[in-house]
Amino acid sequence: MNLSLEGKYAIICGSTQGIGLAIAEELALLGTNCTLMARNEEALRSAIQSLDTSLRQEHHYLIADFSKPGEVRNVIEKYVLNHTVHILINNTGGPPAGPVTDAKEEDFLKAFNQHLVCNHILATAVVPSMKKEKYGRIINIISTSVKIPLKNLGVSNTIRGAVASWAKTMANELGQFNITVNNLLPGFITTQRLNAIIEGTAKRGNVVLDVVEKNMKEEVPMKRFGDVTEIAAVAAFLASPAASYVNGTSIPVDGGRTGSI
Repeated sequence: MNLSLEGKYAIICGSTQGIGLAIAEELALLGTNCTLMARNEEALRSAIQSLDTSLRQEHHYLIADFSKPGEVRNVIEKYVLNHTVHILINNTGGPPAGPVTDAKEEDFLKAFNQHLVCNHILATAVVPSMKKEKYGRIINIISTSVKIPLKNLGVSNTIRGAVASWAKTMANELGQFNITVNNLLPGFITTQRLNAIIEGTAKRGNVVLDVVEKNMKEEVPMKRFGDVTEIAAVAAFLASPAASYVNGTSIPVDGGRTGSI
């Protein structure tokens, strides 16, 4: 099975911590030249130091705030003028938790811009390079809520579903160019976002954190939370030549928690 990504160039969004950084580290181990993209330059510089260079990979970073689509557009359009891109990892922190009935109109607009609009800006900017190289992998990190909506994540459920539909449409259009578009759907993965959800749930229910965490783990057939490396491993496979005929899918990585087949 060919998992080598030597000579390939990737942009990984939201890659200074958590799932994004874990994916960058895994891609680098397979030989990828990684460009990290986030808003905090100090964190980006630190993150690059953790990436493997044993295969003479060169790693860089781009500074952009995903709450500002215009800024993202300016940064990526300038970058692709002089750089090849084979792999794009769209990954951005999710909208705040809360019931959909409590959401304001601006909450949806903010999340729509941060996720779908920025994903589209980045994808359309790198597609010409992928077509030229006859190799493209667009991987979106979204949520299992595209299969079954999750409690107390009203805005996230709505926007993640839109991203999944966008991705499927993109996959249908780009497959003929050897460009695949797939979604990864993390379940309960140990990240800062999961910690925030646990804390919020505990506060609303006036219960201790350990009880909330125990109850959440009971929802998972494997009876544990996932690790960011377990998401990264699947992302790396999808980015590799071995996944050349995997296209237009939404793959849960959730220990079996999602109730749909």
